[in-house]
Amino acid sequence: MSDSPNLVEENKTISTTLPSVLSTVPSILPDGSLFLHSTVAQGVAGVFVWLALIITCHQIYQHLRWYTHPAEQRWIVRILFIVPIYAFDSWLSLLFFKNESFYVYLDTARDCYEAFVIYNFLSLCYEYLGGEGAIMSEIRGKPIKSSFIYCTCCLSGKSYSIGFLRFCKQATLQFCLVKPIMAFITIILQSLKHFHDGDWSSDSGYLYITIIYNISVSLALYGLFLFYFATKELLSPFDPILKFSTIKAVIFLSFWQGVLLAILEKAEVIGIPVDSEGQRVAKGTISAGYQNFLICIEMFFGAIALRYAFPVSVYAGNCPGDNPGRSVTMQSISSSLKETMNPRDIMTDAIHNFHPQYQQYTQYSSGKKIITTCSITCLIF
Repeated sequence: MSDSPNLVEENKTISTTLPSVLSTVPSILPDGSLFLHSTVAQGVAGVFVWLALIITCHQIYQHLRWYTHPAEQRWIVRILFIVPIYAFDSWLSLLFFKNESFYVYLDTARDCYEAFVIYNFLSLCYEYLGGEGAIMSEIRGKPIKSSFIYCTCCLSGKSYSIGFLRFCKQATLQFCLVKPIMAFITIILQSLKHFHDGDWSSDSGYLYITIIYNISVSLALYGLFLFYFATKELLSPFDPILKFSTIKAVIFLSFWQGVLLAILEKAEVIGIPVDSEGQRVAKGTISAGYQNFLICIEMFFGAIALRYAFPVSVYAGNCPGDNPGRSVTMQSISSSLKETMNPRDIMTDAIHNFHPQYQQYTQYSSGKKIITTCSITCLIF
């Protein structure tokens, strides 16, 4: 009985400390309950999530209110939606943490959207520069500089061509295809009890899905790197560093964070996989829980970074005569949102970039229309 005050004090200390350094925060509190089960963990995560939602939803509303450049803002709004989707999904997964299979389905849906964001970000960069045709007119024939940082050593001596831009688009589009397929396979394996986060055994689907994800996400990142390397001077007026850094941090670093947490759990660095009743929890449950907990917090900072990366003031200034208090009907905002979230352009772009008949074709933007021309042969339909 004499130790109970010390236990209470120690419990308070742990419960009010964020696991910024995972190795210093035990997965099991002195009273025997998992930290991720605690009200404090879920409450802290909830506060960060709702702050992120308020910041981002307000920014989305402002872009839809000042929808003066749909060709650009369509991509921006799609990108901004990653914060509410990531944050709220991760919080729900944390709230239902005791259901060891429920979070898999939520995280799978969340992960599908990140591939969509990568494609939209590259498409936004294309739009900034006037489209594929305008980019080609600027870089066509220029030699590709050798760079160890951007992994272009193997491209030394070659010049930029339509094939180069096509590869950058294909590298991101393949991620949009691989992600949903792997998500569907994950759900099937989960239902068959052959998938557990952090289970690196050869008879578990986690190992093979992680390998495929790793290859796919690395290829998508390489495509973004190559595109930035080729167009960084052209993109300089649009503050590309902050935009690239924020998108890569939200998507790619969160992926590697999840892999690192799975490895740490395997090594029993981040806690003992035992619940409050002394029963072992499923493999990967703790690492997935910490991943969701950290994403809830990180999305708050991501929302702030995205607010500076894609300011609405750029487009609000395009309305001469309008004042900050101008009114826009909800029907107008709803119509803009509906246009923004229409995925038809992705399917059209995928056909253009992967279909053999279009390999030598270049797209030129003309207002809202896309004009396609061929640099080598004419195609008769």
